[in-house]
Amino acid sequence: MTDTRPSVPAFAAVPVVSVAALVGVVLTVLSGRYGYHRDELYFLVAGEKLACGYVDQPPLTPLLARVSSSVFGNTPMGLRVVSTIACAVTVVVVALIAREFGSDRRGQVLAAVCAAVSGFVLGVGHLVSTATYDLLAWMLICLFAVKLLRTLDGRWWLALGLTAGIALENKYLVVLPVGALLIALLIVGPRSVLRSWWLLAGIAVAGLVALPNVLWQFQHDWPQLTVAGGISEDDGTENRIMFIPLQLLQLSPFLIPVWVVGFRRLWRIPWARSVALAYPLLCLVVLAVGGKSYYALPLLLVLVAAGAERVASWSRGVVAVGLALTAVTSAVFTLPVLPASAVDFVIPVNKEQGEQIGWPSLAAAVAAQWDQIPADQRSTATIFAGNYGEAGALRRYGPGLGLPTAYSGHMSFADWERPADAQTGSVLLVELERSPAYEAHFRDCSEVGRIDNIVSNDEDGAALVRCAGPAEPWSTLWPKLRRYY
Repeated sequence: MTDTRPSVPAFAAVPVVSVAALVGVVLTVLSGRYGYHRDELYFLVAGEKLACGYVDQPPLTPLLARVSSSVFGNTPMGLRVVSTIACAVTVVVVALIAREFGSDRRGQVLAAVCAAVSGFVLGVGHLVSTATYDLLAWMLICLFAVKLLRTLDGRWWLALGLTAGIALENKYLVVLPVGALLIALLIVGPRSVLRSWWLLAGIAVAGLVALPNVLWQFQHDWPQLTVAGGISEDDGTENRIMFIPLQLLQLSPFLIPVWVVGFRRLWRIPWARSVALAYPLLCLVVLAVGGKSYYALPLLLVLVAAGAERVASWSRGVVAVGLALTAVTSAVFTLPVLPASAVDFVIPVNKEQGEQIGWPSLAAAVAAQWDQIPADQRSTATIFAGNYGEAGALRRYGPGLGLPTAYSGHMSFADWERPADAQTGSVLLVELERSPAYEAHFRDCSEVGRIDNIVSNDEDGAALVRCAGPAEPWSTLWPKLRRYY
């Protein structure tokens, strides 16, 4: 098709890349503070056991975790290098989206700065998480979608399909923005982009790239649907109640005027109206399924990109103050800038801060109780962790403390290893809260200690329970200990 739309301004490469580089420097400087997040500890183990899929996710994030830790070192800083790069690239892509909407140099730079100081971008950029790479994928998909709508060149469906396929190897959530955009196109157009063989080609490319994980899920009875259903059942009501407040807070309350302006601007542009409509449609879907609030945040960044051009013409003082307040609050609530002992201040707003503290001390506490088991009995004894974070921490720090392999029935740990039936001796349990029903799977259980972290995270106060042994052979017991959420 012929491009009949106005050409875009020149890309402000130097200032935009400079903003992205500054973000990379800040994240790198802070990446070694606190410690691993519980999910990162899980990804480290998953990366050692590469497969086409896991019960709770596709394989891309564990693969990138393995690459980063192998190349740059198995430390929090080394593990997060690839994540930091992804965050910096995301900032550049947001500026490129602003450019597609006709933003000149000032608008592009402001879009990049807004993304760089937003709480959501900094929060997922600091850690290795599926959301980190999901955000970059969503931004690229939105960039290609906007190019498609601006130029009416159907070939952009191929780039969009390829990116969506790669994103599906990271997280299935990518179907949400793509679906929202397709519905928006049907409602407000331009529908002509849907009447193209390139759309079918893009779908084929996406399906081909995503096929290995889809086959893995099919062969294993779709465990990821079980995990998603459990999360929705457990947290759905709370997610719905907090959805609107968190939409306003997680990006930054100071950026609300920018994305409101962006929505109004896009709604007035016929070819871009579907991009504006996609955001409220996505919000409705997320609310309906009880999903987490951040599922819709990437499309807010698209609205920020659209609003940057107009906001750049506002009073420089007002804009500067807003960006400064955004940067300060985002840093305090999403980055490890506070002393670890002060993190309780931010945990009510962002519990992920607390999830990075206390894992070495947990492993040390387990080691202290393991040493209480007579040496001649340890060959038949077992350490069993209640969740993947605890198991990951014991895998990471346990060998240095003389601990054997720790097991867990949580998520994919249940598939990787289980204790041999010959391990009939003592079982050292790590439990967030003691449960008689859970402990009934073991014999003669008694509490021998508690985890004492310096912050009020999930593991603070967790119980260490020593049992005389499993109530049944581990092969019989194992299915009963499996947990998907």
